[in-house]
Amino acid sequence: MNYMEQYRFWLEDSYFDEETKRELKAIEGNEKEIEDRFYRELEFGTGGLRGVIGAGTNRMNLYTVRKASQGLANYIIKQGGAQKGIAIAYDSRFMSPEFADEAALCMAANGIKAYVFESLRPTPELSFALRKFGCISGIVITASHNPPEYNGYKVYWDDGAQITAPKDKEIISEVLDVTDYHTVKTMDKAEAIASGLYIVIGSEVDDEYMAELKKQIIHPEIIKEVADDIKIVYTPFNGTGNLPVRRILSELGFKNVYVVPEQEMPDPKFTTLDYPNPEDPKAFTLALKLAKEKNADIVLATDPDADRLGVYALDNVSGEYVPFTGNMSGMLIAEYIMRERTKTGTMPENPALIKTIVTTNLAEPLAADYGVKVIEVLTGFKYIGEQIKLFEQTGSNNYVFGLEESYGCLAGTHARDKDAIVAVMCLCELAAFCKKNQMTLWDAMIALYEKYGYYKEDLYTITLKGIDGSKQIAAIMDTLRSNPPKEFGELQVLNMRDYANGIVTNCVTGEKSETGLPSSNVLYFELSNDSWCCARPSGTEPKIKFYMGVKGTSLEDAQQKNETLTQELKAKL
Repeated sequence: MNYMEQYRFWLEDSYFDEETKRELKAIEGNEKEIEDRFYRELEFGTGGLRGVIGAGTNRMNLYTVRKASQGLANYIIKQGGAQKGIAIAYDSRFMSPEFADEAALCMAANGIKAYVFESLRPTPELSFALRKFGCISGIVITASHNPPEYNGYKVYWDDGAQITAPKDKEIISEVLDVTDYHTVKTMDKAEAIASGLYIVIGSEVDDEYMAELKKQIIHPEIIKEVADDIKIVYTPFNGTGNLPVRRILSELGFKNVYVVPEQEMPDPKFTTLDYPNPEDPKAFTLALKLAKEKNADIVLATDPDADRLGVYALDNVSGEYVPFTGNMSGMLIAEYIMRERTKTGTMPENPALIKTIVTTNLAEPLAADYGVKVIEVLTGFKYIGEQIKLFEQTGSNNYVFGLEESYGCLAGTHARDKDAIVAVMCLCELAAFCKKNQMTLWDAMIALYEKYGYYKEDLYTITLKGIDGSKQIAAIMDTLRSNPPKEFGELQVLNMRDYANGIVTNCVTGEKSETGLPSSNVLYFELSNDSWCCARPSGTEPKIKFYMGVKGTSLEDAQQKNETLTQELKAKL
């Protein structure tokens, strides 16, 4: 069916409820809006669904969620995993509880037991819970840091990580095979509960999750020593982080934790936020105001599903609060863990740090100092989770830390996804350590730069929406691939890694080698002077992202080099 035929089907078929039909009736005659809602199925990508909430095949709604769940259920049954069950969590967004129930009741109707959290929970706790219950799969209903009109559906497998190859493509195939909405199964919730196919989970999992987090603390005595002095401002951005962050900090002994009142309670409108993203400086406006009132040492923010952490820290010299990128905060935590575990004799044998290909190169010299192996993976924390599973299967290495540039990291292996709750905990312990030694987190960051070099990374994003946008993004990648740049200004292209075909080309000698990583539509240019640039279309948003990194001799030098590289990149496009 074409988009207009799909529109008529939804408008007239008895399968769809009256509220859906009223919404669609209201756009009758608006062909552009009808086309956008029905020109395709909402894409079930390698991580799941994400889209604007509303009626239509290209929207997040009860029917698209139920259809995706039927495809996932079919896959679980074919894998012989129906008896293991599935764990389901959700965040504070519009329709999140409803979508969670829709997924659970579809699973139940297919004979798959669903363990559903009683109320909103952080994404990393879902990763923890599904492993605790021995589930074959997990679902989190969240759109992470997207604007309020969005929601999403992330799929996990039995190792606690988001799905990776080949399961991602196999699940996508099953979802695409569900072509008739009338074949999708569901059942009454009361009946599902009575049948033992819908199980509510709550505080008992919270308690065990908290206990696992505390195992990552290295110096509890230092926290107690400075508990009266250190001041922390925190905002959960009206999402899932509020209760677990406050609980873990309280139980560790931190006494002065101030939560931004306007952003404390769940609010699907994110009323005080343009964009609930800890990467956005504007999102910190209220938190920084409170920090100045309280004279806080650090300012922390978690995104709505609490897997990303944003940080500001006080600079005593200027009296201002300085923003930290995900690379910066991640490297500070990593350095603290490696240094203190080495000092205390608790560093495991064959330690490894895992980072994505677009994460800071500061990781290499830092890890080398502590005898820690660095392993690079494709962009996406699921590939870090995959490595943890590989370590456990082979005994090749022991996981110490993992991070990606997009404000996500993981200490410990209790979860297999980035965990902002454990990141808050680790960073607050580090802040306490700094406080004891008359330092700030910013002082610690400068010390790291002075020792290893002033690494600076940036991200340039082009948003191209709709049908034409996806074609433009493909054209940009095709041009870069077929006619790669030889230089970016004064920076020479030394090697080009094409992760789509797995080939690394030495641009000086022409010699070719293999990337050693799975196929992905990503181009990475290794440049002279410790610089690099990487092009990657987003898997969840209508964007193409250009990551870049430089190494300077000072903050100013690194900033200048970064600006020059950004301008050269824009000129190429």
